[in-house]
Amino acid sequence: MVGTLDERTILPPREHLALDEMARVLAALPSRHRARLMAPDGTTLDLPEEVYHALRDVVEALSQGLAITIAPQNTMLTTQEAADLLNISRPTLVKLLQEGEIPYSRRGRHRRVLLRDVVDYQQHSRAQRRAGLDAMVADGEAAGLYDVVEPPGPTR
Repeated sequence: MVGTLDERTILPPREHLALDEMARVLAALPSRHRARLMAPDGTTLDLPEEVYHALRDVVEALSQGLAITIAPQNTMLTTQEAADLLNISRPTLVKLLQEGEIPYSRRGRHRRVLLRDVVDYQQHSRAQRRAGLDAMVADGEAAGLYDVVEPPGPTR
C-alpha cells in the first residue's frame, strides 16, 4: 500500500565513506545497462532509467555532504517557497507570475505555484542563459578578443 508522498529532506550521514565508494561505482557504470534493485528478501526489480539516474544523483549529492529534498511534482508552493527555490526575491517572483513567465493559481488572495512549473521555468532560464553565454563567447572569438597579443608582464 502506497501512502501520499510528502516533501522531506534527507541529510547526509555523518560517515559517508560508503557513499563515496557507491558514487564512484555508479558514475563508472555504463548507462546502457539496466540497473536492478535487490530488496532485503532477495527480490530483484528492474529500475527504470529515470529512477536509476535519480538514485545516482542522490548518492552523489549525499557523498558530497549535501542534503536532498524530495517533493512530489504536483506540490503547490507559496510564492515565498517558489522564490526560495529559484534563489530570487518574492517580489521578483511575483513580477514573473504577473508577466506570465510562470503559471499560477489563486487560493483566495494568495498565489500558488506548481513545483513542476517552477522547475520548468528554472530549466528554461538556464538553457537561455547558456545559449546567451555561448553566443557572447562566439562573438568574442570572432572579434579576436581571446587572441593573446603579447605575454603579460610581471605583476610585482
